[in-house]
Amino acid sequence: MDMRLSIAELVRNAIEAAYPGAQGVPEDIGALLEVPPEREMGDFAFPCFKLSRALRMGPPMIAKKLAENINAPEVARVECVGGYLNFFFNRENFARDIMQAVMAAPEKWGSGEEGNGKTVCLDYSSINIAKRFHIGHLSTTVLGNALKRIYEFLGWKTVGINHLGDWGTQFGKMVCAYKKWGVKEEVEKHGVEEMTRLYVRFHEECEKDPALEDEGRAWFKKIEDGDEEALSIFRWFKEVTLRDAMKVYEKLGVTFDSYAGESFYVDKTDRVVNELRDKGLLEESEGALIVNLEEDKMPPCLIIKRDGTTIYATRDLAAIFYRKDTYNFDKCLYVVAYQQDLHFRQIFKVVEKMGYDWAKDGLIHVAFGMVSYEGQTLATRSGHVVYLEDLLARAQEKALDIIKEKSPNLENKEEAARQVGIGAVVYSTLQNSRIKDIDFWWDRALNFDGETGPYVQYTHARCGSILRKAPENLPAPDYKALCDDEAQHLLRLISRFPEAVSEACLRNEPSIVTRATTEIAKAYNKYYYEHRILDGELSEVAARVEVTRAVKAVIKTGLYLIGVEAPERM
Repeated sequence: MDMRLSIAELVRNAIEAAYPGAQGVPEDIGALLEVPPEREMGDFAFPCFKLSRALRMGPPMIAKKLAENINAPEVARVECVGGYLNFFFNRENFARDIMQAVMAAPEKWGSGEEGNGKTVCLDYSSINIAKRFHIGHLSTTVLGNALKRIYEFLGWKTVGINHLGDWGTQFGKMVCAYKKWGVKEEVEKHGVEEMTRLYVRFHEECEKDPALEDEGRAWFKKIEDGDEEALSIFRWFKEVTLRDAMKVYEKLGVTFDSYAGESFYVDKTDRVVNELRDKGLLEESEGALIVNLEEDKMPPCLIIKRDGTTIYATRDLAAIFYRKDTYNFDKCLYVVAYQQDLHFRQIFKVVEKMGYDWAKDGLIHVAFGMVSYEGQTLATRSGHVVYLEDLLARAQEKALDIIKEKSPNLENKEEAARQVGIGAVVYSTLQNSRIKDIDFWWDRALNFDGETGPYVQYTHARCGSILRKAPENLPAPDYKALCDDEAQHLLRLISRFPEAVSEACLRNEPSIVTRATTEIAKAYNKYYYEHRILDGELSEVAARVEVTRAVKAVIKTGLYLIGVEAPERM
């Protein structure tokens, strides 16, 4: 049951009754409702200031008149405070309505159908071929995965795309290095690590023999021209890289529907160039071809370099049209760090200038901040880099040490450590607004107290423990047992969980779900410490057990949506 919609309907009916035929009343009353900062001020508040101009009356007078026209079983009382109309729920009815709504399909609470018939493409992770998966890829990977789950939960058809970085002269150099010093068995055995070693050696040898640079470029030209040997090695490098990456993706529970990278779009750029030329958007500038974006207050978008070759912007444009043609997306999200903001604003504007109106709302850059590790900025060149596979392995080890100390009798400690360790990494990445920079610290991420992944997971496990101890064949719940302040606060948070999921989707901001789930966990723990769940009359126990079951289900959903597992025991 959506209490916001219920209250909005009450307000709308009151307006129609008090002011028949009134013009200029806002359409979306629900969007105007506010949640008071203090519980003593009510469960919802409607600011009558929004009606003052349309009704030509002062807000306090409007509030008074509307209050006279509201009488509903879900509302215990309505108070007029200044220009606000404050609603106080009938606690027993509210508890019954929310619990019945949640328990009708606990695992689906918060889901929706607003995405039915719509498709969203999500471009995320986008690792580079022949390079190890490092912590810098963590945000895009888990953000994209969470958004994919959130959109799916709301009925969207999703297409997860790993736009591989697999084009450029460096791959000619890689092939050259392999031909000179590589051993197939070593690459197969050590994967990306061995390829990286070969690439580093290539640059070391170039300092002694600069002619090697030309050999590297020549091998890339062979890749471009479709040389069978060059392409065979190049494709093998991609297979080995993805094989290594899959180990990380599997641990994170991340999946993709497409691995089409830059190389896939090389032969699809002619369409873009020809259409830009036909529409008079291409201009020559110092021997290169550009789209002038001066009137849009941006630098020009380079399309063709002076040597006649395309660049990544051209290939990104080709990818946009391929995705539109193939998937007919309603939205295409690019989960990429904020440093690429100008690039995306440029290519989105180019598509718009080409006459495609869907570019305005359909192409979205989901920007995020940078990641540092225990106070230190990560930099590949200086060698200060944390590889993601190593980070996840260490997270599991640290979680196992903590679990052995806190729960020495727990069976299958290793499985719990995997769930907690990896969950802590993901949770800490999605805890705050995505645009904020993240400084990852072990002590914070793996803390079992406070707003952390292990804390929320432990609350889920606590609910499971209580439910296993609960009596069987309980009678019908007595919802009067859920009228205390702690239970009502908890129920309010559960009732608003669907709003959090919808808002997270609307704003492409998974942290909204993280925060909502964490607040429910905090509220349940307070409720747990203030009330003995399994003591008292059986009908009262039934109500408290039911709310525990609801909390467990909603926490599990919230954790799932951000890509974190919910352990049954910890």
